[in-house]
Amino acid sequence: MGARNMTRRRFLRLSGGAAAAVLLGGAALSLSGCAPAGDVLRVGTKIDVPGFGFQNPETGNVEGLEVDVARELAARIKGDANALELVGVNVTTRGAMLDNGTLDATLATFTINEQRQRTYDFSRPYYIDHIGVLVKKDSGITDLAGLDGKTVGVALSATTKDKLREAADEIGITLKFAEYATYPEIKIALVAGRVDAFSVDSSILVGYQDSTTYQLPTQFAPQEYGVATKKGSPLSAQVDDAIAAMEEDGTLTALKERWGLSLVTEADVEAEEAAGGTGLGAGDPADDAGAATSEGAAVEGGAS
Repeated sequence: MGARNMTRRRFLRLSGGAAAAVLLGGAALSLSGCAPAGDVLRVGTKIDVPGFGFQNPETGNVEGLEVDVARELAARIKGDANALELVGVNVTTRGAMLDNGTLDATLATFTINEQRQRTYDFSRPYYIDHIGVLVKKDSGITDLAGLDGKTVGVALSATTKDKLREAADEIGITLKFAEYATYPEIKIALVAGRVDAFSVDSSILVGYQDSTTYQLPTQFAPQEYGVATKKGSPLSAQVDDAIAAMEEDGTLTALKERWGLSLVTEADVEAEEAAGGTGLGAGDPADDAGAATSEGAAVEGGAS
């Protein structure tokens, strides 16, 4: 499979597996109905991102869209949804564990970009999001310009920092950054006042939003999540074919609806870009959320 430059409809076709249950420290992660044995797919997922991959503190199970997609991949590639082993990963380990052979694939909010495509195979996108910014309601920050001179907490090795810097340059403001290994650490830093904002993809931020915080009503830098596999892996084509089939038969849409996530498609992004827009088009929950926060800002002087 030859490398191709990243364009909206030209992604490296990659595949990957399904899989499994081992935590960052080596402890097993519980997943209902999962019985790792024999020929299984080992897949890395987040365990700290509600809606995508989150370890339920009450049950110990890892739950979310990416866990469900991993089970579908196991069913379609291995013939059994339980031929799955989930491994907890974060932004610094998801690639390294592919490199050293611990994982067959990662389903871990892994954004497709040209630099990463030089190292890994990626499937077509199974989810499309955009970068969001979470601030405290009492901060007085109501838009991106309000972050001028402020410190933004971002994840290590993520694309957020570069995209935010580009957006800041466009409107003539300066940002400072503090990098953290996990999302909970960034949220703690925001609550403690060590950073002025928490930025990552909008759907991820929803899981960390509470009554004291809100997302700025801004949308930029669409982020396309793909299943990553080792460069040249024989699984790559299988995974991409499985994701394509899940799009075609409605499985992906149903799983996104189950977790209350954006239904934006690649066609939505292309249509809005062609029309000169910067948002993600119809189907993005942030459209309604943005309107709600704007109304709240008007009522409460910038805090919804």
